[in-house]
Amino acid sequence: MRVVIQRVTRASVTVGEEQVSAIGRGICVLLGISLEDTQKDVDHMVRKILNLRIFEDESGRHWSKSVMDRQYEVLCISQFTLQSVLKGNKPDFHLAMPSEQAEPFYNDFLQQLRKAYKPDLVKDGRFGAYMQVNIQNDGPVTIELESPTSMADPKQLAKLEKQQQRKEKTRTKGTSESGKEKFVPRSKEDPSASSGAEGDVSSEREP
Repeated sequence: MRVVIQRVTRASVTVGEEQVSAIGRGICVLLGISLEDTQKDVDHMVRKILNLRIFEDESGRHWSKSVMDRQYEVLCISQFTLQSVLKGNKPDFHLAMPSEQAEPFYNDFLQQLRKAYKPDLVKDGRFGAYMQVNIQNDGPVTIELESPTSMADPKQLAKLEKQQQRKEKTRTKGTSESGKEKFVPRSKEDPSASSGAEGDVSSEREP
């Protein structure tokens, strides 16, 4: 699990023309869930987010208080692009948890965050929607966090990525082959036979 935390004076989320959430002073949390994440990662990240000391205390001393200490607000946004891996110049998202699994996982994360803090102070966007996120960064202060799973052996992560790519290719291949016309070779004795297939069907290239 990867998280980008921004200290904000205010932040809001809009879907279309509708503002779905807004907070005042506090933190905006961008959350990327990976294929390997478990409840252990949720527990770790909830604890880190709520106890990260990025605010000043009552006397103005910096880096002394957490969002929970100051009773500020939290805005959480699910952002799978944090799990991207570059393939040349193009981002690849095979390491991100698929949306059908990620949505209940994200909802559980929110539930744990609200349970550990104050439910009315934890807001979120709209999972899977195309969102406009307005963030007024205070400082600016931006902190990146990774759960233990995200810091795993790079070789293991590369192996996992290859497995996901093979699954995608198999799925794509099955779809493309089902749409191909069956080619039946002509007999050599057939006078109408040509050197190439009649109505030549070019092979489809894997993306």
